[in-house]
Parts: sequence; C-alpha cells; structure tokens
Amino acid sequence: MMFSSSGGGPSAGQTCSLVLIFAVLLQSICVAITFLYFTNELQQLRATYSESNLACFSREDVLLQDVDADNIDESDPCWQVKWQLSRLIKKIVAKHRLEDAVSGAASSATGGTSQVSTANEREVSKNAVPRVAAHLTANQNRRHPENILSPALQNNLGYKINTWEAPRDSNSFLYNVRLNNGELVIPQTGVYYIYSQTYFRFREPEGVEPDADPDSDSVRNPKQMVQYISKYTDYYPDPILLMKSARTSCWSKKAGYGLYSIYQGGVFQLNMNDRIFVSISNKDLVDMDKPASFFGAFLVS
Repeated sequence: MMFSSSGGGPSAGQTCSLVLIFAVLLQSICVAITFLYFTNELQQLRATYSESNLACFSREDVLLQDVDADNIDESDPCWQVKWQLSRLIKKIVAKHRLEDAVSGAASSATGGTSQVSTANEREVSKNAVPRVAAHLTANQNRRHPENILSPALQNNLGYKINTWEAPRDSNSFLYNVRLNNGELVIPQTGVYYIYSQTYFRFREPEGVEPDADPDSDSVRNPKQMVQYISKYTDYYPDPILLMKSARTSCWSKKAGYGLYSIYQGGVFQLNMNDRIFVSISNKDLVDMDKPASFFGAFLVS
C-alpha cells in the first residue's frame, strides 16, 4: 500500500506567490509615502514663496527708500519689485512736476512771456547761418564767344566767362553776393558749395563735307572740352584752380552737330572778398544756352 510523500506545509509555488505579493505591496507603500512627502514639500515652498512676495508689499521701507541699481542685493527676493516700483514712482513724480511747471509758465504775465520769447528768438537768429547764395544762368542775348569770354587766363585756365544773366531773370538770383565781371564776390568767410555746368555745341565749318574715309579728320572731329572753376584771392595775384572737369569727344559723322555738357560741384573754404569764376578751354564750342549753362554757390556753414 502506497502513501503520499507531501507533508502538511505550503508548496514551493505558494511560497513564491506570497513573496511576490508582499514585494508589490511594499513597493506600493514606498511610492505612496514618497509622493505624499514631495507633495507636502512643494506646498510648503509655494506657501513660502507667496508669503515672500506679499512681504515685499507689506514692508514699510518698500516705497520709502531709494533703490540703487548698482548696489542691489540679489539675495533679497524683493529687490526686483522694489527697483521697478521706485523707477515708476520717480517717472510719475517727474511728469507731474513738468506739467506743473508748464502750467505755471502759461499763467505768468504776458509781458514776461513775451520777453522770454523775444530773447529766445534773438538767440536763434544769432546762431542761424545767414542767407548767402547765388545762381546765374547763361545770357542768350550774348552767345557769341567774343561777347562772353575774356582773353586767355594765366596758368592755362582757358577763357573766363564774363557775361551771366542778371538777376532780373526769374531763374537767376543773388542773395548777399555781388557779381562783378563774371566773378561772384564772397561776402564772408565760410564753407561754400560751388557748382557750374557748361554747354558745348560743335558744328562743322561751312564748306567742309564729311569724308567717306573713316580716318579723315572731317569725320571724327575729336574735340577737347575742359571746364575750370577758379578763384582770385587778395593774397595771390594769379587765379587759383579749385576744380576741373575734362572730356574729349568724337561726335557721330552722321550728325549735323554734336552736343555735350560738363557739370561739376564741390565744397570749399572761402575767405571774404574771394572771387570765384568759370572758364573753359575751347571758346569756339561754348554755347550759352540759358537752361544748360549756369553757375552758382551758396554758404553751407
């Protein structure tokens, strides 16, 4: 007769199951305890932070003492709030003071206000740059070279243009500047902008027929055009060159005439009684067309 070898105690499988269940319960209890601990800590930090912010507004010195941005204690949790409030209060106070000052000035006696205004106007007028300017256009009634140009100047400065349109023309004017023999007389020392444009026109002489030969001079007709802007001064007898612009041009052999204009301008220091003028290199090519040839200057400072 056979008997079972198993005793009355739990089997190995039951023992493993009990150990596994106990481990899971223990881990759950640890997680729960950890969660409750950190939740409590976060609530305490939040409460401390809120009380700190409220304390910044409840402290007696938050609006009474000036906050120096250069001497801020960054360990103080209230320094940013105090600094911003201090700046805002100063800005509002300054604005109200300015409004009060403007209101007080407006309510002052009319005589006192007029005197202050007049004094300010005199100061501005004293510091303002006087109006010194000139713009001259060509004189179309005297377009022949012999009538508008002087003899050749020294220092190879060509022929000076003597005749410009008088200020009677609406396009010409003189403000505190004199025109004498084609020269603008500077009334005061200062920095001036000077400019000029000269119009050139070339025609073949009568009886000259264009040659079919491309090397013929009658076809190419190279012409040199130079415009000079110079000045006379009390300290030197000869003219002094300020600017020069040059061009050598060959007009089309099929054109009846050739046209070209030269413009230049610049800023120069001039003294009182200096005399500025325009001259050209080729007197046979200049054309004193009013809209195309002009000369001027104005005081900058």
